[in-house]
Amino acid sequence: MGGECSKVTPVTEAEEDKLSESRAKVIAEVSGQYESKIAALESKVAELQSSNQPAPEHLMPMQQQRQPQMQQPALPDDKKAAASLGVVRLDYDYPPAPGDIDSPESYDYDVFYRTVPGLTFGMCQHAVPGTGTPLPAAIMKGFVEAIQYLDQEKNVSGITADCGFFFNLQHEARKHTKKPVFMSSLCMAPSVAAAYGKDELVAIFTANQFTLEPMRELIKKECGIDPNDQRFVIVGCQDVPIFGKAVADGLKVDWEAVTPHMVELAKATVKANPTLRAIIFECTELPPYSDAVRQATGLPVFDSITTSNAFIASMQDNLRFGANNWQYAWDEKQDAYKLGQNLSAEDKAKLQSK
Repeated sequence: MGGECSKVTPVTEAEEDKLSESRAKVIAEVSGQYESKIAALESKVAELQSSNQPAPEHLMPMQQQRQPQMQQPALPDDKKAAASLGVVRLDYDYPPAPGDIDSPESYDYDVFYRTVPGLTFGMCQHAVPGTGTPLPAAIMKGFVEAIQYLDQEKNVSGITADCGFFFNLQHEARKHTKKPVFMSSLCMAPSVAAAYGKDELVAIFTANQFTLEPMRELIKKECGIDPNDQRFVIVGCQDVPIFGKAVADGLKVDWEAVTPHMVELAKATVKANPTLRAIIFECTELPPYSDAVRQATGLPVFDSITTSNAFIASMQDNLRFGANNWQYAWDEKQDAYKLGQNLSAEDKAKLQSK
């Protein structure tokens, strides 16, 4: 089948220029219309923002609109309170140094205190279950009330105390709370011992090794370790210049002056025991020296602060992975505390330290 093809008339240069001008004109008109609309939208958004009203999402520029996100695990409807520590205190007032368990500056989380009126260092020291002198009924009542106050009213995450001899009351404290109770850094001893071989040693530094002696059976029962085991080197600090006398007399300790003496004792202990692998500071007044001893010996030092930190960390939101934002963050503000605070007027009258 035959047929003639239509002839295509070539476009002249003048016609091509005219078409280009037409295209440019159309593009300019369209762009102008969009720019006008965008300016109007931005003006509306600015007006809403200035009146503190959120702009509807369809008015927001594309880059500010919500983008699809990965689905996260479902979170509880209500956030948990920030983790916090409760500390039962002796009836003993003193200016604690940073690092001391009674200094709020020692912690990166909330800490709440409760004093037991009439509970002295000597009472606590001699309250060894079975063989010691039980606390008077009124003092024991105050101790139980302190545990209940920290647990129920302050809703703390764990409970400790400001004297290592409170370990004598560890079993009693557990009866009145379901929260973890760690009255002494010796609660960490089983984990520390398990981390090293049977032929490697762990040193336990205490304010006075002779006053620790009556607690050996209790430590064995409560911690599952035997202080008589040759793996444990008991080191008394009663002869450390300044420290020993100040602690024995219940006086303020000049921790800066004591530090070099405590370091020397630690270095001498390491030298005398080449297979020593770790140190536990049992006394709650020893943590101010932990860093200096770590630096001087290169050994890990566990104390009442690291023990508290370990338990509290187990109840904190780990922001690095897993479900997040299920717990309120700590506001980094510690409540001021004065000995006897939160006690009734009747109980305050029983305080021996005033």
